[in-house]
Amino acid sequence: MPGDDALRAEIVAACRRLDARGLIAGADGNVSARLPDGRILITPRGAFKGDLDPAGLAVVDPDGQGVARNHHASSEVRMHVRIYRRRPDVHAIVHAHPPTATAFAVAGEDFMTPVLPELVAQMGGVPLVPYATPGSDLLADQFEPFLPHHDAFLMANHGATTVGPTLAIAQQRMESLEHAARILLAARQVGRVRPLSDADAAVLLAAARAARGTA
Repeated sequence: MPGDDALRAEIVAACRRLDARGLIAGADGNVSARLPDGRILITPRGAFKGDLDPAGLAVVDPDGQGVARNHHASSEVRMHVRIYRRRPDVHAIVHAHPPTATAFAVAGEDFMTPVLPELVAQMGGVPLVPYATPGSDLLADQFEPFLPHHDAFLMANHGATTVGPTLAIAQQRMESLEHAARILLAARQVGRVRPLSDADAAVLLAAARAARGTA
């Protein structure tokens, strides 16, 4: 597992990539990674993510309390802490506002129907987490029913969050989620969206579980 300096560099690179790909804008979004000792590195509140410096990241303990007090942690730190607490396998979290995926969330839609093999294989179904005020304990509570079985989440009227055992995987899932949303939107404009059969979806999910060693 990468140490402090390596993870700081990874988070900064991830934020710049999110900004460059239009998945966040300005101070939108937040990214975190769990250090080997359980502390959490997280982007600071109100910072432009495309211009972060590794030294500017905040550090909090597993309960979300400040360790390095020279930087204020993201306002979404409660959500990050809750996910890490419930998912020992998760070591990185990306929260962004991908435009097309967020549009589906604003419209009150999830991605639970299996349509795209790549999306099913990478993330399974993507549920819609009910709206709560950003940064609140209630928002963290809204994730609870979905955390055991999902690695990507649409957030009603808000954005999206993806998790992973590494930051690279969490970011890859965010990019794939937005790409899938664009395809689904285009498919609706062309005609009817045709879901995969239950049998085909089951094959993809089984392969995904085997790849993760959870079969």
